[in-house]
Parts: sequence; C-alpha cells; structure tokens
Amino acid sequence: MSARSPIFYAGLSIVTSIFTIVVKFMAYSLTGSVGLLSDALESFVNLAAALVALATLSYAHSGADEDHNFGHEKAEYFSSGIEGALIFVAAAAIIWSAVPRLIAPQPIEQVGLGLVLSVVAAGANLLCGWALLKGAREHRSITLEADAHHLLTDVWTTVGVIIGVGLVAATGWLLLDALIAIAVALQILWTGFRLMRRSFDGLMDRAIPPAEREAIVKVLEQVRALGGDYHRLRTRAAGKVSFVDVHVLVPGTMSVHAGHDLVEKLENEIRAQVPHVEVLTHLEPVEDPRSWEEGRA
Repeated sequence: MSARSPIFYAGLSIVTSIFTIVVKFMAYSLTGSVGLLSDALESFVNLAAALVALATLSYAHSGADEDHNFGHEKAEYFSSGIEGALIFVAAAAIIWSAVPRLIAPQPIEQVGLGLVLSVVAAGANLLCGWALLKGAREHRSITLEADAHHLLTDVWTTVGVIIGVGLVAATGWLLLDALIAIAVALQILWTGFRLMRRSFDGLMDRAIPPAEREAIVKVLEQVRALGGDYHRLRTRAAGKVSFVDVHVLVPGTMSVHAGHDLVEKLENEIRAQVPHVEVLTHLEPVEDPRSWEEGRA
C-alpha cells in the first residue's frame, strides 16, 4: 500500500482546523470564558499554518528545475518559520483579550456543555496530530512535523483550559479564567520560539544528525584499510533531502577505473545507510600534499 501524499496530510490539517475553530467558538459563545476564547484563537493559527503548509509542500515537492538544481525542499523551513511567527501573533491577541478580564472578571455560563465541546475539539486535534506525525515520518517533512507538534501542543493547551475553567466553575474565583488565558499565551510562545529556531537551523544548512554522520564515517573507514584516507566530510539537510560531500584519498598507483569503482561503492553504501541522501565525492591521490590543503574547494 503506497503512502499518502504530503498534500493529503496538509488537507487533513485544514479540515481539522476549520472543525475545531467552529467547535471552540461555540464553546466560548456558550460560556463567555476568555480561557476558552484563547484556545479558540489559537485554532486560527492552526488553520493559517495548515494553509501555508499546503502551499509550501506543493512547491517543495515540485522537483528540481533549471533555476533550482537542488530542488525546492528548503521551502519547508519557511513554512515552520511562518507558523512560529503566527503563534506570536495569536499569543498577543490572547493577552489582549485576557487583560480586561483581569481588571473586570466576568461570570462563566453553561460550563458543562462548553467543556464537552472543548473535549471534542481536543480529540479531533489529537487524531490529526498523530496522523501528521505518521506523514512526517513517511516523507521526512519538517512542515508536517511542525504542524503535528503544534496540534499536539494545542491538545495539552485545551486540557489545561478545561481543567482551569472547571476550577473557576467549582470555586467561583473568576480571576482564574483570565490567568489561564495568559498562561496559554505564554505556553504557545514557547512552541512558536522552537518552530522558528528549527526553521533558522534549516535555512543555515545545519549538519545532519550525529547518528547519520556516524553511519557515514563507518562506511568511509573502509578507505583506510586500502591504504587511502578521507577528509573534508561535510553534510547539510534541506527538508527531506540530506547532502553529503567528502574528499576520498587513494594511492596514486590506483587506476582511474578502480578509483571510480571505489567511490561508487562508498556512495551506494552511504545511500543504504542514510535515506534521501545525495552524495558527492572528490577523488584525490593520498601522496600529493595538495590533497590535504583544507583551503581548497
């Protein structure tokens, strides 16, 4: 059975976000709780992020072209960065709504039905978040991963709001409602910061994870058993694709044909160890001092 496309998962996120917006605003309109309002406002961020993800994934998976020889996968980092920025906007809107309630607290009505609706919305986000994580693993997509973690964070936010609103109803301490909303804002700010940091790392060509680099090093160690060596191993990740380039040094007496066979073997073994990788090797004679000059391209 073939994996579903990234576009399917982005569409699922859009549908879920629209559903949760409707349900959460119904909960807010029934109760008048600013805590539930903060939860509903965050769902608008989910929808905006899902729409950006749909556009980004469509572009990122369009393949290489004449102007973008290495493909468009790096566009995925823009999506997670935009989502992080939108979260900052949502947090500001939540705090703006909560501060007046700190000054003039308002009673909460129809708490039971409002909380039931919030539970339904949280369940929808939980199921969608799990599905997006599955899609992120299948496609090595930072966009789907960011969207998934945001939805799952939203679930915990909703759980916190439900508990807080329940406490307001039980204790009558109306000020708690506004404090919950501000706590939600601060919590999602942390989520936004992490998404923007991840996006920045990707745009700055961060190296591949240490475990993948170790797997590559084990493959390259074979060269030393043949009297050769390697150096200038460099890696970077761009969306789902990883790029590796390395200088392979072999005895000068080795024929061009044998040297080519060796690096082909190394490249194939690296591809077997690290998924979605492009490998570039540069063959040099180990005896030549120029081969060891770090400043050379």
